[in-house]
Amino acid sequence: MKKVFLTASFLVLSSSIAPTVKADDISLRICEYVQANDKNRLRAFLKQNKIKIRNFYDELTCNSDNLLVFAAKSNALEVGKFIIGNLPKKKVQNEIDTIAKHSILLAEEARNR
Repeated sequence: MKKVFLTASFLVLSSSIAPTVKADDISLRICEYVQANDKNRLRAFLKQNKIKIRNFYDELTCNSDNLLVFAAKSNALEVGKFIIGNLPKKKVQNEIDTIAKHSILLAEEARNR
C-alpha cells in the first residue's frame, strides 16, 4: 500500500513540474534561434511544437526585450522579417521607433507592413 501511495505521489509531483521546464526550454530555444538569425530552424521549431508567434509574443522576452527588439539588437534580419510578417500590424507599428534605434532595415520593413 505504501509503495502505491509513493508512486502516485511521485507521478503527481513530476507532472506538475514538467510544464514549467518545457515552457522555459521553448522560450530559450526561440531566443537562441533569433540571436543566431536562423529562420529555418525557428520555423521548424514553431511548427513542430504547434506554436504561433502572435500567441506568445507579448509574454516572451529575450534579454529583457521583446522578440522583435531582440532580433533588431542581434542584427537578425531574416528572423526579424519573419517575425514582422507573422505579427499583427498594430503590434509591429508600436515597435517601429524602438526597432529603428537598432536596425534601420528592420524598421523600414516594419513601416512597409
